[in-house]
Amino acid sequence: MNLQDIGWAVKQMHNGDAVRRSGWNGKGMWLVLVTGPEWRCDLAKDAGRAPFVAMKTADGMFVPWLCSQTDLLAVDWETA
Repeated sequence: MNLQDIGWAVKQMHNGDAVRRSGWNGKGMWLVLVTGPEWRCDLAKDAGRAPFVAMKTADGMFVPWLCSQTDLLAVDWETA
């Protein structure tokens, strides 16, 4: 298994792949880049849409994700 840093993980997401950290405690968690048109929200239908990173959580939810300092500096990123 070839583990990588956050820069590698971002490139993978730009290529359409899901990524995760091997050090995350939750099972089944991963990240993906969501482009504007893919994320639907009736309240934002007239607003501009920008890409963002979303996480599939251990309990099956899909939520926006922010990188922690630990995630930023980790070198245990892999494809999901």
